[in-house]
Amino acid sequence: MEVSDFVTIHVAKTPETINLINAESLSNAKPTLRIVNVARGGIINESDLADAVSSGQIAGAALDVFEQEPTVESPLFDQQSIIVTPHLGASTQEAQEKAGNTIAEQVDLALRGKFVPFAVNVSASEATEIVRPFLPLAEKLGALFLGLCGQLPENVTINFAGEIGGYDNKITELSALKGLFSNSDVTVSFVNAFSVAESQGVNINAVSTTDSLDYLNTITISGGEHSIAGTVVGLKGEHRIVMVDDHTVDIPPSEHMVVLRNDDRPGVIGKVGTILGENQINITDMNVGRSIDGYGALMVISTQNSVSETVAEDLINIEGVTQCSTINLQI
Repeated sequence: MEVSDFVTIHVAKTPETINLINAESLSNAKPTLRIVNVARGGIINESDLADAVSSGQIAGAALDVFEQEPTVESPLFDQQSIIVTPHLGASTQEAQEKAGNTIAEQVDLALRGKFVPFAVNVSASEATEIVRPFLPLAEKLGALFLGLCGQLPENVTINFAGEIGGYDNKITELSALKGLFSNSDVTVSFVNAFSVAESQGVNINAVSTTDSLDYLNTITISGGEHSIAGTVVGLKGEHRIVMVDDHTVDIPPSEHMVVLRNDDRPGVIGKVGTILGENQINITDMNVGRSIDGYGALMVISTQNSVSETVAEDLINIEGVTQCSTINLQI
């Protein structure tokens, strides 16, 4: 305090901090010093502070916490250079209701495995309004990528492109990891996602860029022979899968999906539909993307119920179908 013009108090009230600022410490203070205490009452000796201000030892003070609360009488009240206000932090009925609602909302988020703002044990900052809509998309893309691969490759890259590339995406990366390791023996959360990746020997590389060619924002997960990209579109913030294994598609993620790679020839789509129909599996959505060379194609199909291993074997046995992946998401 010998060299400071302003001192603000940011300590808890403990036996060690009671009367931390007193006549002795104030006697060495700079005459222009102003003290602000909005932490806890009792950290500053109020009588000593009033004497220091009245004598001109320091210039002034501001407090909203006091040794006794509520306070109706104090030597601080008589000093023109001391500003005092009631201690309102979570003390009014409205503040207590709001604090209670906030706690309940955050407990609910934690129990549902969602991101909890201000969690002290999550290695990420709070999600901005720009980034927040991409958290569930990133988790879905991670689970879809896992379904494509069957087993995760040693190295996985998560690319954030477009407007979101200019923001801190650590929490979005954690969301993607929750999806990538959704079949793990342990429950994967925002807290342990990085340690789960490390324990399973998967190296995660997150890359951000503000450049995006076809969409305002995209998240792409790639590794080994597979890749998948998605975005959020429209006023309702709908999730769309826009690329699978370098094939352009446009389809929303769904609970049950089938990804088929096939030769681009007549009749393949019809045979796929026939097999699914014969097994009482209803197609709810479908999109086809052609390969760059025009010889191959990729079908992404959403179904009303899951596709069994037996049906998947029938699909892979269709002439012209070269690969089949079945995916079931918990969404």
